[in-house]
Parts: sequence; structure tokens; C-alpha cells
Amino acid sequence: MDLDVAQVRAFVRTAEELHFGRAAGTLGISQQALSKRIARLESLLGTELFQRGGNGVRLTEAGQRFLLPARQTVAAADAAVAAAIGKERPLRVDVWGHLYAPMRTLAQVAGRAGELALGHGRDLPAVTTALLHGDVDAAFGRVHPPLPTGLAHRLVRLEPVDAVLSVDHPLAAEPALRPDQLRDSTLWAPGALDRLDFLHRFADRFGIRNTAASVNLGLAHFLGEVAEEPRRFSLVPADVPLPEVPGLRSVPLVDPTPLYAWSLLWRAGSGHPGLNGLAAACAEEAGRSRWLEYDPTRDWLPEPPTDRS
Repeated sequence: MDLDVAQVRAFVRTAEELHFGRAAGTLGISQQALSKRIARLESLLGTELFQRGGNGVRLTEAGQRFLLPARQTVAAADAAVAAAIGKERPLRVDVWGHLYAPMRTLAQVAGRAGELALGHGRDLPAVTTALLHGDVDAAFGRVHPPLPTGLAHRLVRLEPVDAVLSVDHPLAAEPALRPDQLRDSTLWAPGALDRLDFLHRFADRFGIRNTAASVNLGLAHFLGEVAEEPRRFSLVPADVPLPEVPGLRSVPLVDPTPLYAWSLLWRAGSGHPGLNGLAAACAEEAGRSRWLEYDPTRDWLPEPPTDRS
């Protein structure tokens, strides 16, 4: 049985969108053409891949089983075309968690990872969608469950986190702070806390009762808001270069030290050869710079440091 890659690609995109119109739009074809491709694929396989009804579109059991190998088929076909024409495109890498400057970590490995083309993802859901659609090949940021089926990730870096607060904060003169000492302060977040997994879990773990949300207009603006109010604080990885904000102090957190976990994320079955180079460069730098040191008696992570790859 020979599969038509265009039909398989139509199936994959529709399975990701669960909407024929949106899937057709992302492929640049009409909805009628998309429907015909899927109908021909179902006829070839002798089974329905989608259930269509008043409540929308959803995968059948056969469709669920077919989805992962179908994605791998499309990725392999794309890699084969690139190899045949002798022109390998750059590895497309997107990032999220911009307030914590993910690019400074990527910059330390980019020179050893081959040619990269960097994107500008907004958040984890947006980046995972881009990965599943094949719009990017890999991504870098903090991973937290649940992740969509078909994605794999590898832990790259565990970074200590400092508290940033106003110089007028009652604890500003301390050389270091325990997280629970901030219990009566206000955690200032760059957006709704339920969308910021790390800050949300920190508040729950250490009993931070008072939280407030701002708008993410960049690190300098955000930290300026922290410095304006003596009871506010927020969290920033220790290595992030802080802008010159008057009235701001950064204080290390200890007993335990919160760690922010950076991971490399990609679509399972991705055939781009640059992915192995990027992963190897990250592993090499992690060993050299001790990026993955973790002591559960001294450090705190929202979840254990595990890979899924």
C-alpha cells in the first residue's frame, strides 16, 4: 500500500486543528480539496479516521493510532526532499518565557549547533502548536505538563532564581532570603498567575497569599513596577542581566533555592539533522557549566527534573 504524502499531510493538519476550514487554510487549499484528500486516504486505508457530527470533528480510534506515524511520515518526506535537492534549510528554533531571556542560554550553544533560524513564540501553547504544525523544528523554554501527544523534550538547564524587590521592602537589606520569608509580601506577576506555571506553583508551595498581575511590557517596565511598591517582589533567574532600574534590589533565595528549568522541545520523529547538533551542544555546555546540578535537600523544583525523549 503506497501512501500519498499530500493526503497524509492533510490528515495530520486536520487532526491537529480538529476543524476542516482551519486545516485547509493552513495548507493553502480549499476545504473541498482537503475533504477529498482525507476521503481518498480513508478509502485507501479502509477505515474512517474522523468522526464528523454536530459537535464538530474528532479522531476515531483508528485515527488516533494513525496520527503519530503519520506525523513521522510527513517529517521524513520533508527531510527526503531537502536531502534530494542538496540544500538543508536552517533549524527553525522558537522560544518562550521572554521575560526570563531564553536567548541568553541559546546564545551560549548556537555557535556549535549549526545554522539556526530563530522565531518569536509567545507562550508554551503557541509554540507547541507551531511544532505540531511543522512551522518550527525545535523550541526552548520551560516545559510543564500536560504536553500534546507527539512532542518530546530534554532538560537542558536548571537555573537558580533570585527575588527582586524594592530597596524600601522590609527585607531588602537581607543578604539572602528563604522563600517563606516572602509570605506576607505581594508576588507581582507579568500576567494572570494561572497562565504562569512557575510563579503559580511557587506561590502555592511557599504560602504566598497576596498576588497581583501586571501587563508584560518588557523586563525594564515590569521591574520598575516592582520597585515602585515596598511590599512587592517577583522572581528572576540569577543570570538574567537586570536593566538599570532605580530603587531595585536582587536577593538570592536559599533553603531551598528555587530552580527554573529550561528544556529543549521538539516534535517526535523530526528528521532535521540540526536537531541532534543542537541537543549535543546543549549537553556539552551543561557538562562544562554545571547547568544540571540539583540537590533535593537544598533546591526546589515544581516537578522532578526528568527528561522525556
